[in-house]
Amino acid sequence: MSTNLNIVVIEDHDALRDVTVAALAGHGHKVIGLECAEALYERKDIEWIDLMIIDLNLPGEGGLSLTQRIRNVYPNIGIIIVSANNLAEHKRLGYDSGADIYLTKPTSLDELSSAVNALARRLKQSHKTNTSSPQICLRSLTLQGAGMVVQISQHEASALIAFVRAADHRLESWQLLELMGSHGSEYTKASLEVAIVRLRKKLVQVGAAPHPIRAIRNYGYQLCEELGLAD
Repeated sequence: MSTNLNIVVIEDHDALRDVTVAALAGHGHKVIGLECAEALYERKDIEWIDLMIIDLNLPGEGGLSLTQRIRNVYPNIGIIIVSANNLAEHKRLGYDSGADIYLTKPTSLDELSSAVNALARRLKQSHKTNTSSPQICLRSLTLQGAGMVVQISQHEASALIAFVRAADHRLESWQLLELMGSHGSEYTKASLEVAIVRLRKKLVQVGAAPHPIRAIRNYGYQLCEELGLAD
């Protein structure tokens, strides 16, 4: 019996990305295709991730860096690297960065689907969270930790998930304005600061350090607290 997964495909070749997304969706998976690593934390509609398929040669942040960062944030998801580079050293770097499977282009859709199915069997058995840190529960829109459960809004959840996925956990003000529901000029930097203050308080309530989100002058904000994702 197949397991339906939430899959993110990060591939900058438009046609290959579209074909891959369509093929995996045809097997019953929920699949989102992105053209670069940076798009991962700018999309509001990506919540729980079971598996990622990552091309190494990406514009902006490279696939190896992304793989390593994602593995640190999501220790239990499946990661498949797909690359035109078949050198043993590059494969070793891919596995050392956190990939479960390294496939060499051109990869047939049948081979990719088989790799996804193999990981699906493991993922079904091993979804665990790091309960030593505060947890974001997307299903109930809550923060959990230190014996407390605190309600958060959908916008707050989107911002926290984006922080967790971003390089160095940093986001620019304009990115946060969009994630927090900016429409034109109605959501200003001043109101964003108020929203960040409110979010800091909620994080502290569930066991975060006193300053879990810090302001970065002329840039935006940085999440300074490790957060886990609860199923």
